[in-house]
Order: sequence, then C-alpha cells, then structure tokens
Amino acid sequence: MKQVTLGFAPTRRSIFSAPDAVKYAKLTRERLHELEIDFIDIDDINAEGLLYNDEDMEKVAEKFSKAGVQGLFLPHCNFGTEYVVARLAKKLQVPVLLWGPRDERPDEEGIRLRDSQCGLFATGKVLRRFQVPFTYMTNCRLTDPEFERGVRDFLAVCNVVATFKNTRILQIGPRPFDFWSTMCNEGELLEKFNIQLSPIPLPELTRAVKEAMTQKDEMSKVLTYCRENMNICIKENELETVVALKVAMKNLTVKYGCNAVAIQCWNELQNELGIMPCAANSLMNQEGIPVVCETDIHGAITALMAEAATLDDTRSFFADWTVRHPDNENGELLQHCGPWPISVAQEKPSIEYPLAFDHPGAVAAQAKFGDMTLCRFDGDNGEYSLLLGNAKGVEGPYTKGTYVWIEVANIKRLEAKIVEGPYIHHCVGIHKNVVPVLYEACKYLGVKPDLYDPIEEDIKAYLRGEN
Repeated sequence: MKQVTLGFAPTRRSIFSAPDAVKYAKLTRERLHELEIDFIDIDDINAEGLLYNDEDMEKVAEKFSKAGVQGLFLPHCNFGTEYVVARLAKKLQVPVLLWGPRDERPDEEGIRLRDSQCGLFATGKVLRRFQVPFTYMTNCRLTDPEFERGVRDFLAVCNVVATFKNTRILQIGPRPFDFWSTMCNEGELLEKFNIQLSPIPLPELTRAVKEAMTQKDEMSKVLTYCRENMNICIKENELETVVALKVAMKNLTVKYGCNAVAIQCWNELQNELGIMPCAANSLMNQEGIPVVCETDIHGAITALMAEAATLDDTRSFFADWTVRHPDNENGELLQHCGPWPISVAQEKPSIEYPLAFDHPGAVAAQAKFGDMTLCRFDGDNGEYSLLLGNAKGVEGPYTKGTYVWIEVANIKRLEAKIVEGPYIHHCVGIHKNVVPVLYEACKYLGVKPDLYDPIEEDIKAYLRGEN
C-alpha cells in the first residue's frame, strides 16, 4: 500500500487538565504506532508535545511543511485551542482530520478533566470560519473499531487528494476525430486543479518504440512476463511490437514526469505500428500506471482517483458502458477492446485480435465478479463532478475483449445520469468499495460528488463511524 504521512498535532487548552492532555496525546501516539501509521510528531516543539499557542504553531507549520505531510491529524486531548489549530490547518492546505477521545465520567466530586467533545464543537465552527474543509472522526475511544477505520479511510482520502493535485498525464496524440465526447479543456484543468498534460505526437511514440526495441534486457523481461501470464494468440513479431510499445510508453512516462497516460489508440496508430495498443496498455495498467483509450483525459484522472482511494493496492479497469443485460433488468455490460490489467481477470487472459478491428494486440478475458465501485470524473461548462456508486459482477453472455456484466440497484436511474451528463460512455471500475473515500475526498478538490444511487445518508453514517 502507498505510505501516507500525517502531521500529528495534538492540542489542549489551559483551563483544562494539562497532565491529562499529555496522557491522551501519548496514548494516541502509541495507538498510531500500533496501527503502523506514519506520522510526524511535535514532541520536540515543547515539553508537552502539544499545540496550544501561536508561537509553537509557526514552528509546527514549518516542520510539517518541510516534511511534506499529506494530511493533518488534530486530536483534541482536552478541549483544545481551536483558533490555533485552525490557523495551522489554513497554513498547510492539506486534508484535516478532527477527532477527540471520549471523556470519562466525572469524578466523585463532579470534576471533569478534558471536555474533548465540547472542544470539537468549537473547532468545527472555527475551521468553517477559516473556510478550511475537514474530515470529522466521531468522538470515540482509541480502541473502538471506528478509530482505526476512520484513520485508515482518512489516509486514503489524503492519497486521493495528493494524487489529484499532483497529476500530469502523458497525452499520446490528439483525440480521434470521431470522439468529440472525449474533448477536454486543458487550460481549465490546469487553472482549477493543477492537472497538467504532456502532449506528444504519434511520430514521437514511433521513435520511442524503435528505441525500445534496442533495450534487450527490458524487452526480454516483459516478453517473459507475457508468455508466463497470458495465452499468446498473435505472431512473434507482433508480440515484440506490443512489448516495445509498452516499454516505450513507460520510458515516455518517466521522461515527462507523468503518472498516467491517455493514448489515441486508433486508427493512425495502426498505420504507424501495425498493432492495437490494448495489450501494452494492459501491461502498463498492471504496473499501476493507468493508461486509457481514445485520449480520454478525464478517464485517466478517474483511474488515478480510484486507485489512490485504495492506497494504490488495487488496479482499476477502464470500460465502456455498452449494452443492457439481455436477462437482468438492472444489468449492464462493461467492456473494452482489451486494456484491462491481468489482475482484474478471473481467467488467464489472451493476447489476440479485438472486436471490430483487424490488427492484433488486444487482451481478452472476463473480469472477476464481486463488489465494485464505478466512477467517472467529468465536466461541462466549467463545472466538474464525480459520478460514483456501487455495482457487483454477475453472470452474462460471452463477448469479445475485456469485459464483465454488472448489476446496479437501478440501471434506468444510472443511464439517465450518464446521458444527462456531464458524463460519457466511459467509466472506471475497481474491485473495492471506495465510494465513501471518494465522496469525502471531493470536499477537498472542488469537485461535486454525484451518487447514482440515493445512498448519501448511508455514506455519511459510515463516515461518522456507524455500522
């Protein structure tokens, strides 16, 4: 899994028990270590290792900035100093996790030592005044299951935000002429989200493929991988071109500092190389570098978000919404020519000829069933949203390419969402329920979460720590 580093800034207020706040900060540190959470501490800032004044806040901000923390964890170990933690959060501009341990019963004399919950109410108000979005983890004990779940989900949220805000996509060729649906506003993506494109023409890719052919060791390694993990149903020279394309795309991704690729997969590429790029895309996807078809920039962004929501431990698949299931009234076929990573397949995939094209180089396999998240980042007229929801894989007729039949709660409702926009016929699927993580991440990104099922209250309940 991807390692995410938190800035750990426990806080107290002077009129409540400082020793008890120190005690709970220590207990929280121990619990984070037990859960193997990576964090930068402030125990060197002052003797208590707590945040409660502006002078220390400046030192903490400098330390966290230098460390490059991706999220800020603000345990209220007693009431807390709400204006100091709000100033820190405003300076750092990273996702914020607000939490405090449950208070004990008052002692026999009616004395309360911490009032952590009351402080959380105050800090929530001040963070809103500072216009700082934050994630709230319910007031619970360190040993409660909702504590571990909440921290781990927050790490995933931080990973989505960091990935989204540091995205650079290698754009290989313009979109195919016929695909007006995949056009994007490059300037707007940069201005709104800092998402950058690195466009290159197809001849540059062709040169990179020729150069890759000379990298004998890398070529041999990828050829061996293909032969061991796939059924090879194309000619040897065709397989070598597929592998050279994969090596070339990886080299170009590194050269231009990109974390995803959008490729004009047809039809000029076939004149240049004589193959379909699907199998090469599959190999890149399996390595955790999303490659999407038809120069769909928004699709590449979606794939990065979906995988980041799993802390990069699960591969996604890029698909077309295609046809309704012939027998299941809420079923749909997700399919594409063959770019899906092999870890998605429920069988040994083949490299062969795709549906509707005469050139070799597509992967064929049915994807695993089970629970999935389906999502799509897209925008119209300057407004961006993330369509997302749940689905499950189901039985259905055989078809060519990489495919899976899925079932949703209400296909007609989903169909209307896609047609009415701002979405298109492309989506990203992943075999994990990351809907709550993506929903929560949207508040930090300026993107509207758009659920295709009426489950918003269920998601909020989950995020609150309810079962």
